[in-house]
Amino acid sequence: MVTQESIAVQLYSVREDLAQDFDGTMRRVAAMGYSNVETAGFTITTKQAKATFDSLNITVVAAHLPLPLGDMKNNVLDTIGIYGCEYLVCAYLSADDYFQSVDAVKRAADLLNEANVVAQANNLTLLYHNHWWESALLDGKPAYQYLADYTEDTVGFEIDTYWVQTGGLNPVDVIQELGSRVPILHLKDGAATTEAAMVALGDGVMDFDAIFAASQANWHIVELDRCDSDMLQAVAKSYQYLMGKIDS
Repeated sequence: MVTQESIAVQLYSVREDLAQDFDGTMRRVAAMGYSNVETAGFTITTKQAKATFDSLNITVVAAHLPLPLGDMKNNVLDTIGIYGCEYLVCAYLSADDYFQSVDAVKRAADLLNEANVVAQANNLTLLYHNHWWESALLDGKPAYQYLADYTEDTVGFEIDTYWVQTGGLNPVDVIQELGSRVPILHLKDGAATTEAAMVALGDGVMDFDAIFAASQANWHIVELDRCDSDMLQAVAKSYQYLMGKIDS
């Protein structure tokens, strides 16, 4: 169920504006109504970003970061510790390296399980964010199903509903199948093709009413990877669209 408190924006959406004016862009995002964000990479330090968020009463609910393994482990844990959020999200694993065969998906699962040990030890929830290639069939079964089967139950999924549909599957089916392992939904709209730019929520082909009815997610995160119109306007319109779903 969508509530005002469950709405957030993935700041990757406004990355170009943030690179030009981080504080000013964040003030505009806050003025739209967003009080929750999900982070990706920034051109300023984590501490600087957090200071801006705090000044605007914005909460970081999840962070896209490298897996906390090897040389990246301490940096990832330090970063998410500064943000103070629960969800550590793996933004993607390479289609070529990990989703061309069932054995490759098993290797992806092993990697996520290894990272999950670190996440669990630090009171974090590890999530995997899909694109369209996890919908591809391997031996007659979508690749994401193998990933779900071979990962621990404590590894969750940040389901990008648009990419699921772009990959040829029904996001409602995927969300229902994974159930409580999907605490976060990514929401974008458009033509549901790999080439098309995204549009504000409600202006494309996505059936969000059915998606929300099927979901157990705690968070509904707007993410537009690219947009032919003004990105900030599309992000603002997406917030208003979600607010309209609260009363529907």
